[in-house]
Amino acid sequence: MPLTDTALRNAKPGQKPRKLFDSLGLFVIVNPNGSRWWRIKYRFGGKEKLLSLGVYPDVGLKEARQRRDACRHTLASGLNPSDTRKTEHAVEVEVTADSLETVAREWYGKQRPRWTQGHRQTVLRRLELYVFPILGTHSMADIRAPELLAMLRRLEAREVYETAHRVLHLCQQVCRYAIATGRITADPSAALRGALTPVTTRHFSAVTDPKDIAPLLRMLDGYQGTPVVVSALRLAPLVFVRPGELRKAKWADIALDTAEWRYRRHENTNTAYRPACHSSRRRLTSAASPDE
Repeated sequence: MPLTDTALRNAKPGQKPRKLFDSLGLFVIVNPNGSRWWRIKYRFGGKEKLLSLGVYPDVGLKEARQRRDACRHTLASGLNPSDTRKTEHAVEVEVTADSLETVAREWYGKQRPRWTQGHRQTVLRRLELYVFPILGTHSMADIRAPELLAMLRRLEAREVYETAHRVLHLCQQVCRYAIATGRITADPSAALRGALTPVTTRHFSAVTDPKDIAPLLRMLDGYQGTPVVVSALRLAPLVFVRPGELRKAKWADIALDTAEWRYRRHENTNTAYRPACHSSRRRLTSAASPDE
């Protein structure tokens, strides 16, 4: 008698696995832990064989019967359903190995050691936010320029034009890596040269006129923001260092008794300080305590 959904739902596990038969070789194994596995029994080459068709309830009774019928159709064609399944799985694995996300993460892993921690996070975040959700599962060989452009147009629609250009640059690097590793023979991103909205660059020139120094200092002194930023703006004119060097200043490098700041340029956050030839000393006009 064929199975019903009610019978499947109400099937109680026993101390040993037991079989509930449907029809045409289809049955479900009810295991002691309560799991239910679909199987189909068939004969090929004079030998009895079994093939898994999934787990109930992820695969319902109707879908299990459809999978059974597909196996019987394959069998009627003179092919072993088990061998066909292995071939399909191999193709699926090959496609996954050549997907954009797989290739991009492989490229990222190669480049990662030479990047700072901040740059690593930025690159991976851009890929995971803007690229993988749209084209991540696509095979590299199937990706064309219009698909890349459509992905970037989403960023342009949000008017984040600079981000769109940076994402395109990442895609170009991934495509070049895919060519080098034999995944593709042509770079689809190369056709996007000039396709994106140009980024308007705004330059902030340095204050060089002595007449403008006093207004600048008054602006810095009058800034009303967080204490950390206020302190940084007031300290910057005293030491004349790059904003990044000031932002990463360490109390261990500041000698309050001599009003000196001795630092070494820290180019990579994952390595020790650079050699002494990169070191510098700044005289502070007044010594501030760490609590100020």
